[in-house]
Amino acid sequence: MRAIWSGEITFGLVNVPVKLYGATRSHDVSFHQVHDEDQGRIRYERRCDVCGRVIDYDHIEKAYAEGDKTVVLSDEELESLPAEESDEIDVVQFIPGDQVDAILLGTAYVLEPVGRSPKSYVLLRRTLENSDRTAIVTFTLRTKTRLGVLRSRGNLLTLQTMRWPEDIQEVDFPSARKRPKISAKELDMAGALVDQFSGDFEPEKYGDEYQEQLHELLEDKLEQGDAVDTDATFGREHEEKSEKDDEGGKVISLMDALDRSLQKRGGSGGSATSKSSSGSGKTSSAKTSGAKKGSSSSKKTSSSSGAKSSGGSTKKSSKRSKSSKGSITNSTGSKNSKGKSSPKSSSSKKTSASSRSGGSSSKSA
Repeated sequence: MRAIWSGEITFGLVNVPVKLYGATRSHDVSFHQVHDEDQGRIRYERRCDVCGRVIDYDHIEKAYAEGDKTVVLSDEELESLPAEESDEIDVVQFIPGDQVDAILLGTAYVLEPVGRSPKSYVLLRRTLENSDRTAIVTFTLRTKTRLGVLRSRGNLLTLQTMRWPEDIQEVDFPSARKRPKISAKELDMAGALVDQFSGDFEPEKYGDEYQEQLHELLEDKLEQGDAVDTDATFGREHEEKSEKDDEGGKVISLMDALDRSLQKRGGSGGSATSKSSSGSGKTSSAKTSGAKKGSSSSKKTSSSSGAKSSGGSTKKSSKRSKSSKGSITNSTGSKNSKGKSSPKSSSSKKTSASSRSGGSSSKSA
């Protein structure tokens, strides 16, 4: 059992070194939530309402809302409070045990003596037994100042937290203030009934019937095979994390290592195949677009060559028409120039047609 806290009980000039342990434990069955369709575990996230991201504990601070204003306190500011750090259980008063109202009592702890000799511990315990007194103490536990009672129980000292007076809610029901008339006979009959049920308290005689029936139900379902694999309820993220932990902190066999390597190799090969297929698709599309560009450029070449040839023949005919003698010769020369340009334009048309056919073939491919 691990100690929760360690320090000293102080009263007067006496110091009793002790360690603090939890005195109680829960016997309830611990449940967690799962999805009814696939039995996956339900997880809760610390999600910020402003940015929508999941926040780590390192970036979470405490805040207090007062109306329309919110005060944010950092860890440094909280740690600077002087009352947060104390390793003493300070005895402030000894009172009769029956003066402590049970509604004030909270969590119970047991104290272990520390040191070479438990003499001061035994002295305090026997003093409380002989005087039939309870010690009222103050102490700090988990960054909170607490009020408590120190009592003897067998061979040990016990510490039980107490609620502060302002933590007790005052209630007043109108029906409880009424004073109905009760006869003496009714009081006698109620007293006789109390006598019949009177006796010493033995807590071992009582049990939690619900928890007992719940344990029986769980055992029956396990025996009948009505259960799922626990690892299957965690999902893929937990499996990947456990695999990384196993690889980092556990020595695996050679066959397991080879098997995992083959699986990873197969996964990477599939991805490479998909990449190559996508690359070939990109190459074909690039070729098709190149063919389209070639056809359009050939069209532009043919049109520009036709325009140049027609322009040249017009200029030549206009110059040669000025001379009277060589009009026929010039006209034939213009015809020749036109004839020279026409083969070029026809060849360019053929080129554009072939590029068109090449583009259509690349599209069909």
